Amino acid sequence: MELLLVAMALQVLAGLTAAIAGKRPGAATAFGCGGAVAAGLLGLAPALRVLAGGSPESLCLAWDGSHGHFIVELDALTAFFLVPVLVMSALAAIYGAGYMFAYRCDKLLGAHWFFFNVFVAGMVMVVIARTALLFLVAWEVMSIAAFCLVTFEHEKADVRRAGWVYLIATHLGAAFLFFAFLLLGRNAGSLDFEAFRDMPVIGGGWSGLIFLLALIGFGAKAGFVPFHVWLPEAHPAAPSHISALMSGVMIKMGLYGILRITTFLAPPAPWWGVVLAGIGLLTGLVGVALALQQRDMKCVLAYSSIENMGLIGLALGIALWGKASGFTAIAALGMTAALMHTWNHSLMKGLMFFSAGSVLHATGTKDMEKQGGLLKRMPWTGSAMMAGAVAMAALPPLNGFAGKWLMYLSLMRCGLSSSDGLTLTALLSVGLLVLIGAAAALTFARLTGIVLLGSPRSDSAGHARESSPWLVAPMLILAVLCLGSAVAPRAVAGWVAAPLEQVLGSDAGRPLAELDSVAPLLVIGVVNACLLAGVVSAGLGLSILLRRGGRQEGSTWGCGYARPTPRMQYTGRSFAEMTTERLLPRSLQPHSIAHRPEGLFPSKSDFGSECPDPVYTRVYGPLFKRWAERFSRLRILQQGLLHIYLVYVVLTVVLALAWLPLRTWWAGP
Repeated sequence: MELLLVAMALQVLAGLTAAIAGKRPGAATAFGCGGAVAAGLLGLAPALRVLAGGSPESLCLAWDGSHGHFIVELDALTAFFLVPVLVMSALAAIYGAGYMFAYRCDKLLGAHWFFFNVFVAGMVMVVIARTALLFLVAWEVMSIAAFCLVTFEHEKADVRRAGWVYLIATHLGAAFLFFAFLLLGRNAGSLDFEAFRDMPVIGGGWSGLIFLLALIGFGAKAGFVPFHVWLPEAHPAAPSHISALMSGVMIKMGLYGILRITTFLAPPAPWWGVVLAGIGLLTGLVGVALALQQRDMKCVLAYSSIENMGLIGLALGIALWGKASGFTAIAALGMTAALMHTWNHSLMKGLMFFSAGSVLHATGTKDMEKQGGLLKRMPWTGSAMMAGAVAMAALPPLNGFAGKWLMYLSLMRCGLSSSDGLTLTALLSVGLLVLIGAAAALTFARLTGIVLLGSPRSDSAGHARESSPWLVAPMLILAVLCLGSAVAPRAVAGWVAAPLEQVLGSDAGRPLAELDSVAPLLVIGVVNACLLAGVVSAGLGLSILLRRGGRQEGSTWGCGYARPTPRMQYTGRSFAEMTTERLLPRSLQPHSIAHRPEGLFPSKSDFGSECPDPVYTRVYGPLFKRWAERFSRLRILQQGLLHIYLVYVVLTVVLALAWLPLRTWWAGP
């Protein structure tokens, strides 16, 4: 435990040093990046030790009487979520050293590295905190630091808007968490997590209310629909390595919070799992439907994160229902699927955001329709992006397949084990999960096809060059980790055993030990290894044949056109048109904007499309606009005159003093 706290102190100290050296970009980058990497490696040792079966480690220090004690602990559940935080932060720091150096002439990099290190330290403190006060303080530090990182290019209006949307969403979620912890403290008599665990079972619907408050508060951070609107705003606005950290790690803090709260409220009610699974399924459907329509690369990845958080929420809901209903095997399957996909998604989404950032760094644009032909010009980035896309589509031989397979098994077992209306619902959900998987495959085929293949659609894409080793190396490391977890999914499931038993109880260990008889993870690993070997062999053989026989470059056949241009290629909209306009409900379909030519001598015509988020445009947008108009009426109080403000202060003091005798008169002696 002490080593982890030393790593956090080193991280914060490195951030402060980088801030002091802010006017010297080289020194600021060296301190910020070096401190983040060193802290990640130091903290990883105790986390892996506890996760491998070691006893929990804790530390309790006395504060003043009004704030209780400073209590931190490293148990199995904490260690499981701590590993991706430390690994991804170290890789993101290396990536950011190359990515952010392009801003050295326009920005002070010291401020960025300060908030980067504070952001990572805040996430670490969130998972190790064992008092409600310390948890909420760390949650706020994490959120504010993320806001400062998102608004790095604050001179842009869309970046400022994204930052404010994120800040409002995260603080609305924090308000629900505040009330949830107040209710827990009221029933436990203390704000320590140990008191929460030892308190008697809460009855009378209070436990359900606390669960709903936590689901809203943590769900807003995790990106569950309808609390997801900040993700597609913040991820495209932030620097790419920050997007990778937010999507790969920070939104998992919401999942951690839900799991931690359920350990306080055991035993769960069956409807908790049904509600969480329903929200997860809705989130997955909405996320993948909107990801299929975006032309901003990072916006596609943001909606894909929403989809994957929905899938993890679905698996967690199945696990809670199984635990509440006495189906231990179903609970173990669902929880294993959720935890495995949590790690896999961190690797896959980090790889995809790093790849998208490399493309943005080389072309200067996130617009898919202005790219194309980049696989030839950026072979390492293109190969990493294709590997990440296969993983995100949950296709073998990459690591996204194993978690999805366990989700299918848990849903089918859930449907076959019940004799009520839940049976049909669970089996129908299998079909919806298949639909989500097919749409995800189409989404990433569209992304890689438009960005990497074909001819360049702009001059910037035509002149693109491979990124520096600072950007390429973290991508390749994540690609290797994705391949490793795909070949050895049973080993990954072994790391899940300790947090699984902590959340579900010791009875969950037996179904996990028999997992190979239920879900052939070992067979999946062998098949993935054979497929990977076949792909590598085919690639090597093809390259040898091309070198021996020589090759000639020429223009692509133009289908009879004399002078084909890059504009004649498929666009992202046309690639997915049949799916988006024929299969999706009207509320999720893209909106076409067309000005057709008219008259004998028609003027210029144009065509475009928009893909607005229906939740934002129909719910949050009108709501915020209405309240903004109401609060704008209070601007009459802002006169800008000092003597008017002094009058306000005097009136406030007089009213406060008058309230005391009025309260005594009203309440009686």
